Parts: sequence; C-alpha cells; structure tokens
Amino acid sequence: MKPSFWSENYTMLFDFYELTMGQGYFSSGKKDQICYFDMFFRSVPDGGGFAIAAGLEQVIDYIEKLEFTDEDIELLRSKNCFSEEFLSYLRSFRFTGDIWAVPEGTPIFPGEPIITVRAPAIEAQFIETYILLVINHQSLVATKSNRIVRAAKGRPVFEFGSRRAQGSSGAILGARASYIAGCSSSACAIAEKLYGVPAAGTMAHSWVQMFDTEFEAFDTYCSIYPNNATLLIDTYNVLKSGLPNAIKAFKKHGITNGGVRIDSGDITYLSKRIREVLDKEGLPDCRVVASNSLDEYIIRDLLLQGAQIDAFGVGERLITSKSDPVFGGVYKLCAVENADGSIRPKIKISENPAKITTPHFKKVYRLFDKESGKAEADLLCVFDEVIDDTKPLTIFHPHYTWKEKTLTNFVAKELLVPIYQSGKLVYTCPTTEEIRTYCLEQIGLLWDEVKRFDNPHAYYVDLSRRLWEIKHDLLRQKSKG
Repeated sequence: MKPSFWSENYTMLFDFYELTMGQGYFSSGKKDQICYFDMFFRSVPDGGGFAIAAGLEQVIDYIEKLEFTDEDIELLRSKNCFSEEFLSYLRSFRFTGDIWAVPEGTPIFPGEPIITVRAPAIEAQFIETYILLVINHQSLVATKSNRIVRAAKGRPVFEFGSRRAQGSSGAILGARASYIAGCSSSACAIAEKLYGVPAAGTMAHSWVQMFDTEFEAFDTYCSIYPNNATLLIDTYNVLKSGLPNAIKAFKKHGITNGGVRIDSGDITYLSKRIREVLDKEGLPDCRVVASNSLDEYIIRDLLLQGAQIDAFGVGERLITSKSDPVFGGVYKLCAVENADGSIRPKIKISENPAKITTPHFKKVYRLFDKESGKAEADLLCVFDEVIDDTKPLTIFHPHYTWKEKTLTNFVAKELLVPIYQSGKLVYTCPTTEEIRTYCLEQIGLLWDEVKRFDNPHAYYVDLSRRLWEIKHDLLRQKSKG
C-alpha cells in the first residue's frame, strides 16, 4: 500500500455545528433518516471555462480512518452540551452510507455534482467539512495549474510553491494537484515519496554566494551534477558575468545539454540575448529556464513577445492560485428518503438565483459528439433516467434558456462512479500518474473555445425535462410559503 500523508486521525476536523446538528438529529428521531447531499461549485476560478476535479483520494483516506478516540470523547464531554447517549453513539461512529464521485482529473462545470453522498443524516452531515476542504483546495490548484501549463504551450512547467503554500498540506497536496493537471515536476520532495510526483530542483542564489567567485560555484556544481546542471545566472549580472561563467563551466566539463535559469529582470529581453549567445557558443541544446512570480498571463505575454524560454518554474501564484484563491464548492441537501424507499426532493431557495439549488438524487451525463469526439454538453438527470443516445436530444444554454442546440450523433457517458456502497469502499484509486494521464486526455476532449482564458465559450450544462419540471414545481410551491 502506498504511504499516505494523512497518518493522523482527522476525525475532529469538522465545523462544530456538524456535531450540534448531529445531536439534534439524534435526539429528534432523525438519526437514521437517509438523505442525499451534493457537493458542487458555482463558478470557475479566474473566469475560466472549466475546472478540474481533484482530491477524491484524500476524501477516501479520511473516511477510512473516521473514528472518535477516547480523548476526542472527553474533549466533547467537556463542552457540556452533548448528552451521554450521543457521546456513546460517537464512540462507535463509522460511515455506513454510499458515495458517488467524478474521477479525479475530470473537467467539471458549475452546478453539477462532483460528489453525491447518500447516508443517515448524522453521517452525511458530519463529513461535509472535510469533503469541502479537500476538494475545494485541490480542485483550485489543479485548475490554476492547468491554465499555466496550457499557457506554456508544451514547455515544461515546474511547481516551485512549497515555501509560499498555506501550510504543509497545502504544499504537499498542492504539488499533487499541480502534477495531476500537467506540471512536469515539483520542488516538494515529500510529494514524490507520498504521491509519486517527480521532485526536481537545482540551486538557489545562496549556492552562488557561498563561493568566492561565481565561476567557482558553477564549476563545482557541474563537477557534481554533470548530467543535470542548470545554473542560476542572475545572482550578480546575467549578461556580464552569469552567462559567460556558465558557458565556461559547461565547456570545461563537456556539458552540452545543461540549462541556465533567470529569476529576475526583463525575461523576454534577457532570454533572447541568452539564446543568441548560447547558440553562438555551440550550445544549442542548453535550455533557458525562467522563474520569478509567473502565472498564465505573464507566460502567455512572454511567449507572444518572442521570449526564448524552454521551461518555466512557477511558485506562489500557482500554489495559492493567487489571482482567485477560493474555489467556492458547496455541500447542499438535495433529497431525503421516505420509509418506503421513495425519494423526496429538497430545494434551497435564495434571492440570489445562483444560490438556488437543483433538487433530487441525480446522475450526470457527458455528451460527446461521435464524429469529433469532443464533449458537447453535460446533462443532469433524475437518478433513474436513462439517456437514449440513438435519438436526437435538445439541450439549452446554461445562461440563455432561449438558446438551444440539438444533438443527433452523440454518445452519453455517466460521470459519477460508485466510491462507497453501504460503508464499504468499492473504488480502487488510480495512481497519480494514471490520474494525470486521464486528466490531460479529458481536457483534450474539450473544444478550444471552452479553454480560452478570456471570455471562454459557456459550456452547456442543462437539466433533463423531468428534472427541470421537478425543480420548478418546488420553486412554485415554496414561493407560496
């Protein structure tokens, strides 16, 4: 079994109201009430056209280890607000419900379930905080990372963000999410141990400063790492000393495929001059690597300006998704189960239309054009509906209900897959490498218009006619009080 970062018991990592509500359910006879919750998000960070689901493996780790210890029970007893009967219930607390989720690496869109939980009320409510914490964080970093990777247009992107991440888990799981979304490696060494994310790195300015001369620093490094020498050339002066000393060291050690990194200055201008000199000196295979507070927009502009960059190191603006640092996923009740097994839909209404939920236990179909293979739309349906992809299907625009398209030559694929059944794990987590491969394949199935950074095409996420009618019947009922 591969090692897990979550060696500690995180059962107590919850919003306190999960337990106050839990005791309320317990004492009011709703402890065994089966209910359904959806986790979904409302808008794509940075105004993008899609997001990327990540973090499911850590949700599974958490649920597998759910257990209140004696110390936990004593702490809760000291709050003087929980009954002994409820504390006794918590001693044997385990998750016994069902979970469905989209596989990690799947492109996802606002309003559609990422995770659906069916469980007794206390259990379903209790796991809310952790699901949101993990999925929101990793989906945010994965989404940002892929934007940066796409901006680099095939050039490797190295994740350099550990020292600016929000805590150790932010660094480690951020590195994991960035690799899933297409980054080539991470500076976070423990991410390779735990999740197989390739760790890489070269030198800091302190290495250069440690030696009496810049050349001595480069010469020593090349002697130690002749097969992997990337030299940081902006400690003093890039063109007057850094680059000439790097070339001198490369030639002394017969290195023709090394690299130089610049971390400051006018990167476009410097990279052009560096490329020119390296080629003139017979080092056309020497790479030029750029870092220094980069993001997708800066990288895009650098390349539009003709910067001669072969790879990018991206840190704080990736690991924190600095431009839009909150993913905004929510976890909402969508249905309860009656004693006879029938399902009663629930809806939350708001004066803000974006906060009105879609009721019922649902499934999500992704509709692919058979000819191009591209994803055309997603369709939310009631759980027992089946899409007949042999017949034409009309879907409506997510923002303009008068705008529609009819699909005639398509195949429908369900997105949500079983993860837990009756509390038993039925899903085998793929490796990080497998998730990464799947993620990049699925992004390749989106139209380029959906992948634009600015004003992307609004991907169709529609409700089936039956689900639409259920939602609007509930809206009419609730509006009457």
